[in-house]
Amino acid sequence: MKKLFYIDYPQERIEEHAHRYRCAICKEETTKINGTLEGHLPSCSYRTTLEKAGFEPELVHAHADLHTSDEVD
Repeated sequence: MKKLFYIDYPQERIEEHAHRYRCAICKEETTKINGTLEGHLPSCSYRTTLEKAGFEPELVHAHADLHTSDEVD
C-alpha cells in the first residue's frame, strides 16, 4: 500500500523560527521529510506504525536511471 504524501504526522514548530516545523516524534524537519515516509528516522513510531500497517517507503532511484535529455521526441 502507498500514500501519495505522508503528511498526517504530529508536527511542532521549531523554537525561534516562525515558519520551520518538525516531526513531534523523531524531530526531523518537515523540509527533510518532504512528505515521504523514509524522510522520518527509522526509529520514528509514526514511520514504524505505517510500515507495520503495510505502507511502503518510496523507492530511491539512482540519478543514472533518470532521463535528463532535453530532446523532444
